[in-house]
Amino acid sequence: MSKTAFLFPGQGSQSVGMGAEFYQEYDFVREIFDMAEETVKMHISDLCFKGPMEDLTQTVNLQPAVTTVNLACLAVLEKEGIAYDFCAGHSLGEYSALNAAKVVSAEDTIKLVYNRGKLMHRESLKNKGAMHAVVGLPIADVAALVAEVQSQGIVSVANHNSELQIVITGSPEYVEQVSALARQKGAKAIPLKVSGAWHSQLIKGAEEEFNTILSQRKFHPPEKILVLNVTGDMATEADEIKAGMQRQLCSPVKWYDAMGIFAQQKVDTFVEVGPGKVLAGLLKKILPSDYPVKIYNVSNMKQLEIFLKKIA
Repeated sequence: MSKTAFLFPGQGSQSVGMGAEFYQEYDFVREIFDMAEETVKMHISDLCFKGPMEDLTQTVNLQPAVTTVNLACLAVLEKEGIAYDFCAGHSLGEYSALNAAKVVSAEDTIKLVYNRGKLMHRESLKNKGAMHAVVGLPIADVAALVAEVQSQGIVSVANHNSELQIVITGSPEYVEQVSALARQKGAKAIPLKVSGAWHSQLIKGAEEEFNTILSQRKFHPPEKILVLNVTGDMATEADEIKAGMQRQLCSPVKWYDAMGIFAQQKVDTFVEVGPGKVLAGLLKKILPSDYPVKIYNVSNMKQLEIFLKKIA
């Protein structure tokens, strides 16, 4: 029997124009945008459809913008009657996954990511940070290099995205030191265009305040199987999920482990629900070449039509 997982993208998947086609096509998508705009008092539709990219990419704008588009894409798929069994989201995208699993309401999802973005932005202004993607070394090797430099300053693993793609985060000079050591071992180290050291101790100042906001939101037991970033494993209880989200801000994203859980569960259909193709690209690197899988992206009308034809 076929098993389907919905994957939700986060920061880095944004593009000017995202969500526009579904907005024009469906009244219920316009209602989602209206709800989000009313919730955060921000012109999310203008940001998504017109940009400019510089404004869209600011964390405080980007988090509610990408999340609104994710929720719109999810609503389109649900309206088409697409059944799904599992869900996960990458970093910011995990909040969309909470909504997909019916753990958190759409309105609370938008409130959470808006506050998350504001607090992360505040901390990034206090503490200059950097993130680099290290490509070509396994997690144990990167972790060893990080440990070598950690005694001097703040640097850590931010994302374990695929077997040989690991993102490091922290103070710029120490991130560069780890990158230099990685290059000596034959890896590539690529600076990422980010405004802060996400998933690091440099944004620890946001954690307590954000956790207070989290504690005020109602979490329900998941109706779908949810795999968390902080554990890379399934979570079935509302309190367990909330505890995971309280750690998520400054903890590594164990995406490689999470996708391994889906493979163990024999998920054979993956749908990236939201803008871009980052997660589909990672999945192709993670799953074995002989693993039987179908991978789709749904963020515009053409992609939706292709998907619906393929599964008909």
